Amino acid sequence: MTSTKDHIIKSYDSELARLTGEIVRMGELAASQLEAAIDVVERRDERAAQRVVANDEAIDALEQEISHDVVRLLALRAPMAGDLRNVFAALRIASDIERIGDYAANVAKRSIPLSMVAPVGPASGLGYLAKLAAAEVREVLAAYAEQDAERGYRVWKGDAELDEAYTGYFRQLLTYMMEDPRNITPCTHLLFMAKNIERIGDHATNIAENLWFQVYGEPLDKQRTKRDFTSNPEMPKLGE
Repeated sequence: MTSTKDHIIKSYDSELARLTGEIVRMGELAASQLEAAIDVVERRDERAAQRVVANDEAIDALEQEISHDVVRLLALRAPMAGDLRNVFAALRIASDIERIGDYAANVAKRSIPLSMVAPVGPASGLGYLAKLAAAEVREVLAAYAEQDAERGYRVWKGDAELDEAYTGYFRQLLTYMMEDPRNITPCTHLLFMAKNIERIGDHATNIAENLWFQVYGEPLDKQRTKRDFTSNPEMPKLGE
C-alpha cells in the first residue's frame, strides 16, 4: 500500500521535474533569441530586429511563471536541505536566463541603428562570438537538466574561450576606429553588442555555479581563468 508520504514525495518530484523543464525551455528560447538577433544583424533587417526585441516579453513571462511555481512549491511542500537547494537554484537560474534574453534583445536593438550606416567589415565577426555564447548556454542547460555538475563545470572553465574571442574582436574594432573616423559610429555599436554577448557567457557560468551548489551543497570554490583583457589599457597579446 502506498503511503501518504510516498504520494507527497512523488508529487514534489513531479513538480520539480516540471520546473526544470520550464527552465530548460526558457533557456532554449533565450539562446534562439541570440541567434535571431545575429541573423538580423547580418541581414540588416530593421523590422525583423524589432520582432526579436518584442519576443523578449515571452522570456520575461516565463520567468514570472517560474517565480510563481517556486513560491507555490515553498508554500505547499516546505522543502528542506537538498530539496530547498533545488528550488532556490531554479529561481536563480531563471533570473540568469532572463538576463541572457535581455542581452540578446539589446543586440537586436543595436542592429537597428547599425543597419542605417554603411556596412563595416568587423560586423561579420559578431556571429562567431554569438555561436560560442549560444553553445555555452545550451550546454549548461543540458547539464542542469541532467543534474551533471561536472558537465556544468566544463562550461564554466570553457568560458575563457569566449573571453579570448571577445578580447580579439575588441582589438579589431579599435583598429578600425583608429584607421578611419567614419568607422567610429558603427564600431561603437558593435562594441556594445560584443560586450552583451560576452556577458551572456558570464551568465552561463553563473548557471554552472548554481548547478554545482545544487548538486554538492557547497560553492564552486575554484579560480576561473579570465581572458577578457579589454579593461587593461595595455591590452596584452592573447595567450600572455
